[in-house]
Amino acid sequence: MVFGPDAARAAQKATQRIPIVALADDLLGSKLVASMSHPDGNTTGVAIFAFQLDVKRLALLHEALPAARKIAVFADHEPIRNIDALESAARAFGIEIVPYVAGSEGEVIRAIDAMKATSVEAVNVLASPLLGGSLRLLIRDRFDLHRLPAILQWPEEAEAGGLIAYGPRLSVVFRQCARQVAKLLRGAKVAEVPVEQPTEIVLAINLKTAKAFCDHSANAPQRCGPSDRLRSGVGSELTSPRCWPTS
Repeated sequence: MVFGPDAARAAQKATQRIPIVALADDLLGSKLVASMSHPDGNTTGVAIFAFQLDVKRLALLHEALPAARKIAVFADHEPIRNIDALESAARAFGIEIVPYVAGSEGEVIRAIDAMKATSVEAVNVLASPLLGGSLRLLIRDRFDLHRLPAILQWPEEAEAGGLIAYGPRLSVVFRQCARQVAKLLRGAKVAEVPVEQPTEIVLAINLKTAKAFCDHSANAPQRCGPSDRLRSGVGSELTSPRCWPTS
């Protein structure tokens, strides 16, 4: 099992015989598979279409922090794949977005320190197997240090102390991948294991973290009612989501 399109391509180069289960943004668009329903070759997996949610995350962050006029978009490499869509949304919201890029622990520290030094008011952490993977704990800790509100990729990150997160549950997509691995180990051919998608998108807001921002910042998140929650299918209309608070 591999995480991200680059790792999937590396695995494909290493073997054309051993089945590969990939957790990545868009397996079809990245040409990792030729078909979602009947992937040929040796690769299948779960397509989370995470980049399509980056603009929605910006909208949710703006809704939660309407006074924030300067928002960082944090990516793992340049060029940022969906920067045009993000800039278009920012203009519609009347806000400024500033891109930052990091691909290592040192770069994460320098980037987040620079955000604070340049008066960034909030951060949209873009979908990334790196920023949402091995670097996510460092990122969250650095945001806490500088008291920078941010929206993150996985709902589990809000449950662990982050302010806001919007996306499929990482635990759920991992279980989807595990079921695919089990089918392949039982002898199924890759073409018989369709590429799957998340079955729901979750918006999670950590109320304790929000209260901490309320206590220390004029640019505090808007309140979220304690009974509100979002459970929405990937293909559903997501223009007016409610939230799933977590303590």
